[in-house]
Amino acid sequence: MVSVAIMGHGVVGSGVAEILTTHKKKLFASLGEEIYVKHILDLREFPDSPLADRFTKNFDDIINDREVRVVVEVMGGLKPAYEYVKKCLLSGKSVVTSNKELVAAHGAELLAIAKEENVNFLFEASVGGGIPIIRPMSQCLVANIVYEVAGILNGTTNFILTKMIEDGMQFEDALKLAQDLGFAERNPAADIEGHDACRKICILASLAFGKHVYPEFVHTEGITKITLDDVKYAEAYDSVIKLIGKVKRLDDGRIDIIVAPMFVPNKSQLANIDNEFNGIMVRGDCTGDVVFYGKGAGKLPTASAVVADVVDCCKHLKTRKYLFWTDGDGKNIIPMEESVNAMYVRVKGDDVIAKATKAFGDVTEINRESDPQGETAFVTKQMPYGEFADKLENFKANDAEVLSFIRIGDL
Repeated sequence: MVSVAIMGHGVVGSGVAEILTTHKKKLFASLGEEIYVKHILDLREFPDSPLADRFTKNFDDIINDREVRVVVEVMGGLKPAYEYVKKCLLSGKSVVTSNKELVAAHGAELLAIAKEENVNFLFEASVGGGIPIIRPMSQCLVANIVYEVAGILNGTTNFILTKMIEDGMQFEDALKLAQDLGFAERNPAADIEGHDACRKICILASLAFGKHVYPEFVHTEGITKITLDDVKYAEAYDSVIKLIGKVKRLDDGRIDIIVAPMFVPNKSQLANIDNEFNGIMVRGDCTGDVVFYGKGAGKLPTASAVVADVVDCCKHLKTRKYLFWTDGDGKNIIPMEESVNAMYVRVKGDDVIAKATKAFGDVTEINRESDPQGETAFVTKQMPYGEFADKLENFKANDAEVLSFIRIGDL
């Protein structure tokens, strides 16, 4: 029997406890031993829970219990999660977490401690919820040189954009619907401003390229400025707008990493991933494009990924799985100004295409049915963002009112 503890009994934590208790036979068949939930840490009372006698409000009950070999952290946030996880690893307990904020902020440090203490720090559920991605990248695709990872990493924003695309809803109405259905938090900033997707692409970039990428090094944009007009111009350009987290290894060894709305061509495998679903594309030199698809959040999908890591830890109590990257200082990340993209630009004014050609060189006009009066949209050729920004300022100085601009995704 292997004793485990769960820190946090919210949506995911309660799901982990549920699976560990209702799927005992299945887990025993996989492991050959029983997994016993000995402690559940939470400040609230759960008198109706079938595990009511296992609850504690004192972290010391977990850290001082030598029988507890694996600890599940599903509290979220950094305080006190970081302190608790660090103490568990230092005390020789393996840790499983779904906490993307924790892994993105402290992954390199916690992995180093786990290595030193010969225990495991696993976090499959931190990216993509129930979608397997960490284990496939670290094990199944290990023979590949991964040179790009790109994906729809946030179900809330994807749901909102889907409603704008398919139902013609305004952003504010789609956001309210997402909140009413439980896809978006009351304070949705982490989702709609792109921070959630940023943490996830940082974890994937760290795993793919071996150096920790901190969120503060990553240029991040959300979807709050996307309008229905932008959505309709994307449709006319045979594309859809998606919030994309993307990292690419360049020829000089540096990486180009960004989170931003992009025009995704309809021929891309990411274009048809809709509603609250996530999709992650990994480009390897041997496999080509491999896409991982599924629900990126939710009680049982996320808990399923957590429990899989728990079983993995139980199988490796006396050995360590190799999952590791070194710390990073951001010097391997190119400045945003060097990132190369074609750009969609929507403009109000006269003689827009002539002015745009003068400012940007060759451009492609986008024609859609029922163009708003006085508006024109076009796509530039590929160029570094810094060059685009300089040319955009010159363009605006020529009596052109720029309403929006969005990257064209090479996906």
